[in-house]
Amino acid sequence: MTDKKPWHGVNLATTLPINPDFSVNYDGFAEHVRFVTSNGVTGLAPNGSLGEYQTLTEDERKQVFLTAVEASPAGTAVMPGVGAYGALESVRLTEHAAANGAPAVMLLPPNAYRASDDEVVDHFRRVAEVGLPILAYNNPIDTRVNLRPDLLARLYELGYIVSVKEFSGDVRNAYQIHELAPGLDVSIGSDDVLLELGINGAVGWVAGYPNVIPTSTVELYNLATSGDPASWAKGLEMYRDLHKLLRWDSKVWFVQAIKLSQEVAGVMPGGRTTRPPRLDLPEDVRAQIISDTEAVLAKGYR
Repeated sequence: MTDKKPWHGVNLATTLPINPDFSVNYDGFAEHVRFVTSNGVTGLAPNGSLGEYQTLTEDERKQVFLTAVEASPAGTAVMPGVGAYGALESVRLTEHAAANGAPAVMLLPPNAYRASDDEVVDHFRRVAEVGLPILAYNNPIDTRVNLRPDLLARLYELGYIVSVKEFSGDVRNAYQIHELAPGLDVSIGSDDVLLELGINGAVGWVAGYPNVIPTSTVELYNLATSGDPASWAKGLEMYRDLHKLLRWDSKVWFVQAIKLSQEVAGVMPGGRTTRPPRLDLPEDVRAQIISDTEAVLAKGYR
């Protein structure tokens, strides 16, 4: 891809190994970073929802980012999530990211309450003033703030964002984003709409299940975003095989699900502990995730 930006390609929303005493397992995290970047992942997005950012202290979030930078090979884009309840904390995290070489950051709207459009714009303005490119993160399910295509166009026209991680699950949004803000890059935000948004011109994927099967999912992303109908047809075959697993990325148990899949696949350094308030999975859900993961692995996906 020509003119490749840090938010292009497969930016993994990294899971975070947690010790049984709920401390962060930084060594395990570094091991995981080395594993995924040696298997095709082109960039990292630590401290996103999958990285349990809401349960981390500000110091822990900074150390997670630094660990990712130190453990990844030269040239890997490490684009930390800087979402927070308010803009002041997001600004501090962005300043830290900028001081330590981050090429961009990923930013949720303010999520302490259902912010107005003007409050959303002010939030992005304050963070944008730090000077790093911003990939907006649209997650109306968790934040209760919907970055609608018209609001994204407003943020883009003001120069506050360069891309959007589209996690609404509504594939129709991408068409309207392209119409209202033609220069705004769209990143696939949910694993279970990868093919649909890839065919529609997405240039990036902030991904979940490459934590488990990085080689196969990176191949699927490349097929989906190739612009080649023959590659799309091959991608569709893979997508059908993988979709039962990919759809766990958009379930309420997505953190526990992906960590459990990592354990089943033998790629979870440090175990599958999550911090409260997340508990272990209900037994029927746990059994289904194990079954879905084993079925994918049995077909040779890695």
